[in-house]
Amino acid sequence: MIKASELPLAADGSLYHIHLTSDTLADKMLLVGDPGRVDMFKGIFDSVEHESLNRELHAVTGRYHGTRMTALSTGMGCDNIDIVMTELDVAADGRKLEVVRIGTSGSLQEEIDCGSHVASAYAIGLDGLMNYYKEWDTPVAEMERTFDAHMGLDERLAHSYCVKGSRMLLDKIAHDMHHGITATAPGFYGPQGRTVRLHPSIDNLNDKLAAFRYDGLPVTNLEMETSAIYGFSHLLGHEALTVCLIIANRPKGTFLNDYHEPMRQLVGTVVERLA
Repeated sequence: MIKASELPLAADGSLYHIHLTSDTLADKMLLVGDPGRVDMFKGIFDSVEHESLNRELHAVTGRYHGTRMTALSTGMGCDNIDIVMTELDVAADGRKLEVVRIGTSGSLQEEIDCGSHVASAYAIGLDGLMNYYKEWDTPVAEMERTFDAHMGLDERLAHSYCVKGSRMLLDKIAHDMHHGITATAPGFYGPQGRTVRLHPSIDNLNDKLAAFRYDGLPVTNLEMETSAIYGFSHLLGHEALTVCLIIANRPKGTFLNDYHEPMRQLVGTVVERLA
């Protein structure tokens, strides 16, 4: 029996943070960062049976052409993913989930321009989150060793980890998109090589990431959630894929300010293919 302090529940019996139960959670999951973006799914679904909102965690469960799905916002960062994936697994109650993150990201490759779609065949976690779990089994050990040797990161930083996404979902949803390796950072500015007033501790971080290759794939993009989603899915037996709309090209220094319509189009494509 898990103590109430270790797995808290809300007053209505739902999971404390995500406010979902086994009954209100569908097997097909759509994760977004922005809680406002969940409203897009309410316009796409044919019907909505459940909606909840707790802090940045906005959930909607409904049906699209007869297929039941849950859309959930996670907020930003792997710390939130630790909460979301743990509670989703509890709510799933032994069912295998298909989890697709639809996000925004910055490209590290000059030829992958703003407006492109990138699917994460692998993820590299610079955040260190999965190393806090005894069950972590280093599923792509060769990739991890090669990456560590390539980057030569300072021992003060979190130990990186590597994990593969779902091949099934990659083929189903992203067959016509760029495939690559996604690096997940524990922040937006210094951890992604940006200088505002403070300076990143890793010199030329993005150049080093962009030069890494594994399984014939480059590090295509940098964001803040995918490694944790893939890590928990690997350990807990779920299928997971991230698809990102590229809104910044870091080598070119360009940024797509108004990306709402391209995001709506990507959401529609993913929902259609997941169904």
